[in-house]
Amino acid sequence: MHILIKDDFDLNKIIHSGQCFRAVELDDGAFRFITGSHVLYIRHEKGIHYEISCSRYQWNHIWKPYFDLSCNYASIRDSIPAEESYLSQAAEYSRGIRILRQDPWETMITFIISQRKSIPAIASSVEKLCRRAGEKMETERDILYTFPAPKAIARLSEQELQSCSLGYRTPYISQTAAIIKRTPHLLKDLASCDDETLLESLMALPGIGIKVASCIALFSYHRTGLAPVDVWIQRVIDRYYGGKNPFPRYGSQAGILQQYLFYYAQSTGMK
Repeated sequence: MHILIKDDFDLNKIIHSGQCFRAVELDDGAFRFITGSHVLYIRHEKGIHYEISCSRYQWNHIWKPYFDLSCNYASIRDSIPAEESYLSQAAEYSRGIRILRQDPWETMITFIISQRKSIPAIASSVEKLCRRAGEKMETERDILYTFPAPKAIARLSEQELQSCSLGYRTPYISQTAAIIKRTPHLLKDLASCDDETLLESLMALPGIGIKVASCIALFSYHRTGLAPVDVWIQRVIDRYYGGKNPFPRYGSQAGILQQYLFYYAQSTGMK
């Protein structure tokens, strides 16, 4: 099926923006995304034209929300004040990135894994975990595995978790899985919390500090007023904002602008 996407939308930038770890570009130029038990193959053809592998219903009800296509990102870029030259450069360079609406459980575990790991290493560990405990599913193109449910991870031994290259994160993941298994309503309940309560609740879980909590809040609960501060963003703050965090002044767009700055800084090496 073919669709039109008129707003900023760059599949390559999205999969390299550090917010998702299972999306990949395939040899034929198509991109594969997985959420829950749903798999999408999407290829950019020309201009605003894209070829997708799913039905119209699935696109409208699963993938359009996933890619946050109800929000106009071009207008957000256009709203950046001209005097903010570095942010304007970052937004133009990063044009096409969108904040994905990912599954909270998967986002929670993958960002616990992400600590002190490169993006390729994170992706490798996540894939090992899916193969170890996820459910097998077949498409016309692939044999894949779903992201494991809390109960599936909770029953893995320490040795089995360690085989997924999780290192010191192993007990955090095991303990968090056990908590969510016992309180399966927790992830849904968190969606109704205000930002401060959401962050506090996430940081009460094993292995989750403010940076990981902010990533979970932004990339799964879509709290776009929150901007995670990692090493790259701290460098931007120190070099271009005099060491003072600028994101509070950006309001509900802070998390989106953070992604532009993160991708630009990492891609250019802070040039």
